[in-house]
Parts: sequence; structure tokens; C-alpha cells
Amino acid sequence: MRSLPLTFCAAAAAAATLLPTTAALADSEPQGRVSVTPSAIAPGGEVELWVDICGRGREAKGNSDAFVSEAHFAPADDKGLFAKAKIRSDAEPGDYDVWVNCKGGKGKATGKLTVVHHRQPSPIAPVRAGGGGTANLADQAAEQDGPGTRHAVTGLVLGAVAVVAVAFRSVRRRRSAAD
Repeated sequence: MRSLPLTFCAAAAAAATLLPTTAALADSEPQGRVSVTPSAIAPGGEVELWVDICGRGREAKGNSDAFVSEAHFAPADDKGLFAKAKIRSDAEPGDYDVWVNCKGGKGKATGKLTVVHHRQPSPIAPVRAGGGGTANLADQAAEQDGPGTRHAVTGLVLGAVAVVAVAFRSVRRRRSAAD
């Protein structure tokens, strides 16, 4: 009579040891990685997804909590399968998992993408405005140190020529009046 419980216990122990092995064999479909480009993106942007685990000529579907809708993969050259996915405009910043399942359960792949929010730049100085491009010219003129030696010499020469011209004219008038 004791052989029946002993047989039952032995069968239960054998089943318990073989069950994890059977589950592992059932989940032995090929695993791969999803290439996400760019890996960091702002909400509303679009990413390119590449996967090569499904084989040539196959189809796959990919998804992520950051995507607007499911990504449908199609064959692309010799690189595998390709899809584009749009990032939700209300996606919170952080890391998101991307998962792809090959059509017919022939493989799956995972990857990650990061959603980042860019701050809007704020002005740190007043805007230079006025006259189109004259603000730049005024800025360049303000950077100069003022007249140099060349300008001073030119001014002195012109002043001396003016003094000599006035003096000759005065002398001529005095001679004309004296005649």
C-alpha cells in the first residue's frame, strides 16, 4: 500500500523538475535588440527603429508607452526591418521600453528610448534692433578705439592747408585794395 503514495510523490517531483525546463524551451524564440535613432528625443519627434531578429522579408509590430501608435515594420535593404514611430506630445521625460514582436511569433526584440524636454531659451540681454543691419555696424563702430595717429596727422594737414588758403586770400585782398 505504501508504493502508491511513493509513486505519486516521485511523479510529482519529476514533474516539478521538468516543468521549468519545458517552460524555458517554450520561450526559446529568438531574442534581439531594437536600434532606436535618435535614442533621446523630445515629445512630438519621430524616431527610426531597426530590428534584424525577424529575418528578411518578414513583418513585425513594435510598441512603446511613448509612441502615438503601433509601429509597423517592413523589410529595408539588407539591414533587416525598418519602421518610424512618432513620440506622443504629452510624453513625460524619462526612459521608455520599446518592444517588437515578429509576425507569427518567430522572434522578439527590446530596446530603450529616452524622452527629454528642452527648455525654451530666454533672452539674457536686450535685443539689438534698428535699421536692419545697422545694429551690427554700430556695434562694430563702438568696438573701435577712435581716431589713431593717421587720422590726427590728416586733420592737422587739412587744418594747415585751410589756414594757408585764408592767409593768401587775405593778402590778395589787401593788395587789390591798395592798387
